[in-house]
Amino acid sequence: MKKIFAIAWKDAIIRFASKSELIFFIILPVVFTFLLAGGTPSGDDDNRIRLLVVDEAQTPISQQILAELENSTAVRSEVASRDEAQKQFDDRRASAVFIIPTGIDIASLQNASAEVELLQQPNNINATIAERAVQTAIRRVSSAISAAQSAVKQREAKQAFASEVDKQAYFESSLKLAQSIQEDAPERVTVVEGLTEDEVDYDPRSNSSAGQLITWVFIPLFGISALFAYERQQGTLRRLLTTPSRKATFLLGTISGQVVMALIQMLLLVGFGILVMKLNWGREPLALFVLLLCSALAAAAFGTTMGTFIKTEGQASGLSVMFGMVFAMMGGCWYPLELFPPAVQNAVKILPTTWAMQGMLDLGLRGGGLIDILPEAGVLLGFAVIFFSVGVMRFRFE
Repeated sequence: MKKIFAIAWKDAIIRFASKSELIFFIILPVVFTFLLAGGTPSGDDDNRIRLLVVDEAQTPISQQILAELENSTAVRSEVASRDEAQKQFDDRRASAVFIIPTGIDIASLQNASAEVELLQQPNNINATIAERAVQTAIRRVSSAISAAQSAVKQREAKQAFASEVDKQAYFESSLKLAQSIQEDAPERVTVVEGLTEDEVDYDPRSNSSAGQLITWVFIPLFGISALFAYERQQGTLRRLLTTPSRKATFLLGTISGQVVMALIQMLLLVGFGILVMKLNWGREPLALFVLLLCSALAAAAFGTTMGTFIKTEGQASGLSVMFGMVFAMMGGCWYPLELFPPAVQNAVKILPTTWAMQGMLDLGLRGGGLIDILPEAGVLLGFAVIFFSVGVMRFRFE
């Protein structure tokens, strides 16, 4: 056991001899995961279009318009000062700015003198949607006022008001009644969401987290081949012949050390997914660990086998990166596998990355548990057994 630990520790020292290894171990995987996920921390974010609102009127009518915009399903209003809104608009950080100038009140609406401003970026769909939302909000507010005005006219036609004060009081009570009826009005449109299953299981955060984890962990595990080539070139494998260490001890120390480092890297990336990207990787910890361990063993076994065919460290490094990239891309780590033709989807089942990715998506995207990922874990263990058998049989110290 001490020999195995000593070999694993020696490989860890060699790997992290340069601090630049940390860039590939954790920094780049985290950066790529975050960028490819679109930087979205949570799928529960408000995805309505942002609309800057400048309320210079500060009247009950302007507040009603703001309340209508708050209820909009298309825009998310943010109140700002005119200078700040204008600056963001000039910098093209705001698609539209809605300005309610001073003087917007009931009287201005009654005498049709009220005017508002809407600044829109040219050729901008979001600005067009914001315009529709603003028009809808104003229409709902003005329709209640129109109804109150109509009630006043009807009342005045039957019986004149005793004074302007009585007329205004009747208008205000009619306005409240109209607004109350408007709030209680039933929805005119019934939205029915289709039950048709989406052919593509895709969530940018889950897919990016799982795909980048597999990509950045599989490549160094394939790099076990480079360790064998390095030892062979340095002559240390031949020198081991003069020691009581057996071939199994060397292989077990080298492979187990790399697998442990891979698991640490995986757990760091899973932790980033949970804490920063709010993914539910921790929902089934046992299932997740089983899948990660089987994935690491399959990749390490492939690297072991590859190391018995390669002569130099340079060859091993280049082929490890190439196989890692190709396996990740074809295994659905970069794009949903459902986007590939059916023949390709069937063909890539020979790759361990395909099964690792599907297992991760079963846990993170489809809400699966230990039972659901057992098929993927079983296939990955099968890969490990086959490749380890080939690698051990072909391994030579010379």
